[in-house]
Amino acid sequence: MLDHITFGITSFARSTAFYDKALAPLGVKRLFDVPPEHTGGISVTGYGDTRPWFWIAEQDATTGKLHIALQAKSRADVDAFYAAAMAAGGRDNGGPGVRPHYHPDYYGAFVLDPDGHNIEAVCHTAAG
Repeated sequence: MLDHITFGITSFARSTAFYDKALAPLGVKRLFDVPPEHTGGISVTGYGDTRPWFWIAEQDATTGKLHIALQAKSRADVDAFYAAAMAAGGRDNGGPGVRPHYHPDYYGAFVLDPDGHNIEAVCHTAAG
């Protein structure tokens, strides 16, 4: 199942002004800005209803940068995804681990596919 998607935009101010208004009738609002120290200094924000699932990131949108996160049922599934993707020729973009800057139980792993797209598996449940 798709957990969230991120795509690049060229103007953060212009795009947030657009999406703030365009998504409001659907009950979707801006919920989370990623701290710049976790993004390499680019502006990133997430929209959603109860949690962010539609993300935009200020970067060169013409390069086709795309991020898709797939929902995993367990942390072990995230680990297995990462191992399988690496064995299949993926490139590391952030090994399995907790990302507390998103929320305390956010456990994800990131790989770049053969075309450089950032593919993630994420589990939102506490370790147990």
